[in-house]
Amino acid sequence: MVFLTNGLRRAVTVSTATIAFSFGSVYTAIAQTVTLNGAGATFPKPLYDRYFDQFKKETGIQVNYEGIGSGGGIKQFIADTVDFGASDSYPKAEDKSQMKKGVILVPTAGGAVSVVYNVPGVSNLKLSRSVLPAIFMGEITRWNDPKIAADNPGAKLPNKPIRLAVRSDGSGTTKIFTSHLAAISPAFKSKIPPDAAPTWVGTPLSGKGNPGVAALVKQTEGAIGYVEAAYASQNNLQQAQVQNKTNRFVSPTLAEANKALSAISFGSDFNVSGASDPADGYPIAGVTWLLIKKEYDAQKAPVIKKMVDWILTKGQAINGQLGYTQIPQTVASRAKQEVSTNVAAR
Repeated sequence: MVFLTNGLRRAVTVSTATIAFSFGSVYTAIAQTVTLNGAGATFPKPLYDRYFDQFKKETGIQVNYEGIGSGGGIKQFIADTVDFGASDSYPKAEDKSQMKKGVILVPTAGGAVSVVYNVPGVSNLKLSRSVLPAIFMGEITRWNDPKIAADNPGAKLPNKPIRLAVRSDGSGTTKIFTSHLAAISPAFKSKIPPDAAPTWVGTPLSGKGNPGVAALVKQTEGAIGYVEAAYASQNNLQQAQVQNKTNRFVSPTLAEANKALSAISFGSDFNVSGASDPADGYPIAGVTWLLIKKEYDAQKAPVIKKMVDWILTKGQAINGQLGYTQIPQTVASRAKQEVSTNVAAR
């Protein structure tokens, strides 16, 4: 009897292992046949391209991502034409109310928004907290303006017009940028309230996405604009040093972005506070989010969970390589749990 019992136990053990192995193989096979499609912010696109390339290498799962701007990503998410959206601007309440399958905002990275310019012969441009908003609300219109000269003693500033370059699409990068200018300038806030698609003064040049603004600045002498720092580096654009709350003139480095974003707070819904004018570090920085539905079909639900888990664990190691900040581990763990608990197959 003992022999038979042990044999039975071995048979049960082997059968259980076989079933588990088979289930895992079936899951992997199903996952590899599922393709996820997302769209939205251009701010993190260089990072997401790296994420999804590596994710496919490790899991076999194809994830396509199109950088169309935060506004476009929110619209497509509402229309339910994508599996996930992406935005650097936290969705408004009226937008969230239209997301019929619900939404979980998953923070994935932070980063700096560079002020880029094209003024031959001028490097290490410094822009104070009074000058930067005045330029973008049309009060300072020439490069040799005495106020710019006061920030840059000894610089050979040309007597040429300033050409503003802004986004033509609804943009989280624009929301980050205008939120900072509004935080440091009551006049700017009154004239151009912070928004993803504000009404700018005059007739600035406008380009679609971070790539569009970067291209405009690169090809237009006298231009000044704003792009996510990775696009500035990729296009070899001059990046201004911006004055922060401590009165330091700061470049948009990863170390300074980390310093700025280290003190921000994440709420229960993963919205942030304290990012518009941080106590120290590079002052124009923000967070970007994935928009994840609470309802998917039976095949996509586990794959979405796997993607989010990978981004908030292995993927975070890629952030710093491309100049993005990581999400704090406690926040990442909370976001993973939120997705794991609340994303369901319907």
